[in-house]
Amino acid sequence: MEEIDIVNFTRARSNLVGGEIAFSGVFVLLKPFRWIGLPLLGLLSIFAAVAILRSSPILGLAEPAHVADSDAAVSAPLLSLLGARQWLNTPPLQPDALRGKVVLVNFWTYSCINCLRMLPHVREWAAKYKDRGLVVIGVQTPEFAFEKDVANVSKALTSLGVSYPVAIDNDFKIWRAFDNVAWPALYFIGADGRIRRHVFGEGEYDQSEQLIQQLLSEVDAAPVANGTVTVNGISTEAAPDERDLRSPETYIGYTQATNFDSPGFVSENASKAYKTLSALPLNHWSLAGVWTIAGEYASLNDAPGSIAYRFHARDLHLVLSRPSQGHPIRFRVTIDGNPPGVDHGYDIDADGWGSLDDDRLYQLVRQAGKVVDRTFEIEFFESGVRAYAFTFG
Repeated sequence: MEEIDIVNFTRARSNLVGGEIAFSGVFVLLKPFRWIGLPLLGLLSIFAAVAILRSSPILGLAEPAHVADSDAAVSAPLLSLLGARQWLNTPPLQPDALRGKVVLVNFWTYSCINCLRMLPHVREWAAKYKDRGLVVIGVQTPEFAFEKDVANVSKALTSLGVSYPVAIDNDFKIWRAFDNVAWPALYFIGADGRIRRHVFGEGEYDQSEQLIQQLLSEVDAAPVANGTVTVNGISTEAAPDERDLRSPETYIGYTQATNFDSPGFVSENASKAYKTLSALPLNHWSLAGVWTIAGEYASLNDAPGSIAYRFHARDLHLVLSRPSQGHPIRFRVTIDGNPPGVDHGYDIDADGWGSLDDDRLYQLVRQAGKVVDRTFEIEFFESGVRAYAFTFG
């Protein structure tokens, strides 16, 4: 079976739009995902990945990966995976756990909305095909600094119901070994040790599960029941409303920030008092209060302080953290100056109240009726809050 290349682009760092491109002899579909790196470098990485993956046997190991004499028989991607410095939900995996198995590798990071929306499918596949020998491995490769904290990751796995093995990839060693370019990404490895397909981004779930069924049936020539899982994600795991999704992922740290509309210039890595505009254009945002805008986030120095965003989407999410693990920090959300009511997100109540208790992505708005342009504002009543990125669904 030939390897199949699927890339699902809509949200790269530069917010690519839907379409089709010809790539490596097949048409590559464009759907949601997070792409790391500049467009040109990203495309070069993809071409390099295809060249490597088409020629790389992954399994069929004779000796443990740490034995030097076995290196010639073991591909770099698998060596990097087995060489992960830390694992969650399992002791360190050994080659025997993968030899002759169908393996699904999921690159993700726990505050990425695209990863969270894919997650229920991966969980269902892990449970449904476990008895047939499918091995699912998550690779947690962080985007933000707080995602490097193993305690944060462990808490997220419990909250998200992830029980399969997860490798911690804080140094991007596994990511680079696979020549990966996106969150989320799936790599489907047959029992013969070769990568049969990789998918960058959300979508293609039925095709992916059908491939799992086919790969498992090849192991013992026994058919696998047809049919695919039905997933109805809740909160941040719910599929996006793409018909009304007109707001892009927006970073708050100065290295990737766009459409910042507080009057005056940004003081990088310095405390400054900011003011919000009375009327923001669509997909623009502002700060109010005394904040320090760092490369990765904006940090509230003196309370109260707020962030406003004019958006058009069913769901609004915000990635938040706090520098210390003390008591929760209370905040309140308004939509067009009023409590959200039935439009409140999973992490707040109808009056708009919520608590920053963990470093993660928070769902703050889910519009129950017609989706229109709205002005979101979140106010914090204690200092120390760090805000990283808005995402929408």
